[in-house]
Amino acid sequence: GGALGIGMGDKVFMMENTWYSVISPENCSTILWRSWDHKEEAAEKMKLTSSDMKKLGLIDGVIKEPVGGAHSNPEIAYKNVKKAILDSLNQLRDMDQQKRVAARIKKFASMGHTEEA
Repeated sequence: GGALGIGMGDKVFMMENTWYSVISPENCSTILWRSWDHKEEAAEKMKLTSSDMKKLGLIDGVIKEPVGGAHSNPEIAYKNVKKAILDSLNQLRDMDQQKRVAARIKKFASMGHTEEA
């Protein structure tokens, strides 16, 4: 889906083992190579992992997951999400509203770097 289109907050985080993309690797593979056979290559080129998104500046942080993923220990996963949200809210609460809006505009206006696949 449209995850990139709705990620317009002051801070955007991803869980460690999630993807952030407007298209699945399978659909990307189908468009580029007319086959799902290249889905792994498509996923690599799409740079859709949380670490990729952080490096590209599309998200502000990666929320650690318990060993085995969030589903393996939801309580720890929830605590990690809560901590990230509260820490971020505390930072934003102390920030001047106009500066916060200007920072958000600057962040999203600077996005758009592309590379040839």
